[in-house]
Amino acid sequence: MPIRESDLPGVGKKYEIDIDYEGRRLVIVTHNTGKREVFMKEDAKADAEKLFEVSDQLARKVGTILEGAYFQPVKDDTTETTLGDGTNIEWFEVAADADVVDRTFADLLADAEIDVAIVAIQRGERVIPASEAEERPQAGDTIVAVGSTEALDRFEQLVLPEGAGHR
Repeated sequence: MPIRESDLPGVGKKYEIDIDYEGRRLVIVTHNTGKREVFMKEDAKADAEKLFEVSDQLARKVGTILEGAYFQPVKDDTTETTLGDGTNIEWFEVAADADVVDRTFADLLADAEIDVAIVAIQRGERVIPASEAEERPQAGDTIVAVGSTEALDRFEQLVLPEGAGHR
């Protein structure tokens, strides 16, 4: 799914994303003010039709929801999203006998062998940010981590049950 980016001098940036094989494109204009406008083009040569406009704050909230920070519709041990430049965000379900169980955020973040950024733990409906340094992952929690594919693969071994192989 190619994304075309172009500068709009004095306005901001424009992104065009092919959304299907029929040639339709989603066009997003991010203004220097933070405002976002979303358009639809039926094909590359068609005029864009404005669908809606949102503020910077609302765009960020909607983006977070679309990213899956509040709800993950795919039931799997891991879910991965590419952020760009080989960096991914991934959700890991913690096994009961995983190496990370009962270690504090502070301990995990200080571990030189863990080269991912741990963002948060989701425990049921509660999201616990990594800034709560004394919080400890528990079996059944979901850990949100950011890093390279290789680093996330290594981290995954810490959340899997003892002796389990890679996904």
